Amino acid sequence: MKTTTNSYYATLEEEYLIDRSILQEIEEANRECQPIFAGISATTELNQLKILRAFQSNQVTDFHLHGSTGYGYGDVGRDTLEQVYATVFKAEKAIVRAQIVSGTHAIALALFGNLAAGDELIAATGRPYDTLLKVIGIHGEEGSLLKNGVQYTEIPLTPDEKIDLKELCERISPQTKMVAFQRSKGYDWRPSFRIAELAEAISRVKTRFPWVICMVDNCYGEFVEEKEPLEIGADLIAGSLIKNPGGGLALTGGYLAGKEALIEQAALRLTAPGIGLEVGSSLCFGRTAYQGLFMAPAVVGEALKGAVLAARFFEKLGYPVAPGYNDKRTDIIQAIQLGSREKMIAFCRGIQKAGPLDAFVTPEPALLPGYTDEVIMAGGTFIQGSSIELSADGPIRPPYIIYLQGGLSLAHIKTGLVFAAHELQKKL
Repeated sequence: MKTTTNSYYATLEEEYLIDRSILQEIEEANRECQPIFAGISATTELNQLKILRAFQSNQVTDFHLHGSTGYGYGDVGRDTLEQVYATVFKAEKAIVRAQIVSGTHAIALALFGNLAAGDELIAATGRPYDTLLKVIGIHGEEGSLLKNGVQYTEIPLTPDEKIDLKELCERISPQTKMVAFQRSKGYDWRPSFRIAELAEAISRVKTRFPWVICMVDNCYGEFVEEKEPLEIGADLIAGSLIKNPGGGLALTGGYLAGKEALIEQAALRLTAPGIGLEVGSSLCFGRTAYQGLFMAPAVVGEALKGAVLAARFFEKLGYPVAPGYNDKRTDIIQAIQLGSREKMIAFCRGIQKAGPLDAFVTPEPALLPGYTDEVIMAGGTFIQGSSIELSADGPIRPPYIIYLQGGLSLAHIKTGLVFAAHELQKKL
């Protein structure tokens, strides 16, 4: 058979004891995905050129790659990196700091920096991601927006899982200071919101309520499409460097980009009033942050191809997937409905076994900070918690959906998918 004549498949079959039927399915899925891969490569080329021009226009040199210590006064490398990000995302100003510990932290800076007691925040894309709910404070968390006197309104999606533009515009009032959009699906079984959909919603809000800040949680979405949210009318975006824009190289960090006044307000929450962005040593952060950004389009392209392959492969194995392999995408996340707690654990066991680090570790569900359900996570990643590297996670709750994301190369993702299918097969 064809699979046994290929050294890659032969090794998986002979050394890893992968069933031949799994190898035949992944090979066929890979062939069927080739036209989709070609479109992803075209977007990668455009985004790579965009980033190259940003580096060149800001005259980045080797000097900028070296860090600072202490207060970080006069850190030209840090400041230039932020100018590069502003150029890439078409922003007036950006914050890119190692001191931002996660995407949730970056979003929290945007919210706390620009909302005060009496202001209203509207979530326009349904219930936000689990960890952000604690920032909002819907369960009475200390230090949350609600505890600080910010009002919160949540607009459910329409029955066909679209942004309810009519309801959104009817709910905006003079107290509404910010409307937040979550680009990615989070832990939901629904489509993520493409740039064109966000453009329509933001335009509708801005036309009638020009004072309202439109903020987009950009996590998992950077460099997936040809445009970013600021280019279609958003005022502010935020994300994590151990996701797409770090390119698998940035060791930590997060970013915000947008209008200068909004960024400056967020900066006061990152440091302190009177300090803002003038301090913050970069230590050894600069080199990997610069290089990771430069590599990001290529790495995101590989992760996207892996998500497409996962969709087709697991669809062929009989599992519901979202999005479908030939659907238009706006993020790197692939949801697979597995149907049981045991299968979620088995899937993660397979992904873990394919990791370059900690392949011998067995993932187990656990309660994690920011979550209300037990969560299963897998990822033998070089950067702890990096979701631009191959990883999988999900809350242990019906209908038992696993969320796969990342992968620095399609070749590695393909192996991870085979291992995951092999572990699932043991549960049948």
